Amino acid sequence: MTDNQRHPDIEIYVKDRSVEQIVDWLNGLCQPLQLDYAQGQVHHYIGNMNGQDIPIMIHEKVNGKAWISVWFNSDSTPWIKDLDCAEQAAKEMDTQIRCIASGWNTGDDPDEWWKVENGHQEKIQWRS
Repeated sequence: MTDNQRHPDIEIYVKDRSVEQIVDWLNGLCQPLQLDYAQGQVHHYIGNMNGQDIPIMIHEKVNGKAWISVWFNSDSTPWIKDLDCAEQAAKEMDTQIRCIASGWNTGDDPDEWWKVENGHQEKIQWRS
């Protein structure tokens, strides 16, 4: 997958923010954002972005207590790749965001991630 090729979905990992803070951020992006269901630590929303209904799943406490996964299950988001979303989220939520360094191609290193914080990007190895 090239850097300019649209990812089939977008997933970011948000550090040290509550579900409520993430939902507040999503409310600024989605018109409207509606809770579809919640079960335990999984919250499923439908958010309308640019006229498209996008399934969004928030999963609490992934890869340790500090991290929440936000998965946009669509290729119709405003972002071309995960890193684009991570940059916006890090800036708007003022926290560290991580995302996979590539688009999950066969042969890619699954431990290579982008760490985005305070306007800086850095490739890191993230192992559980």
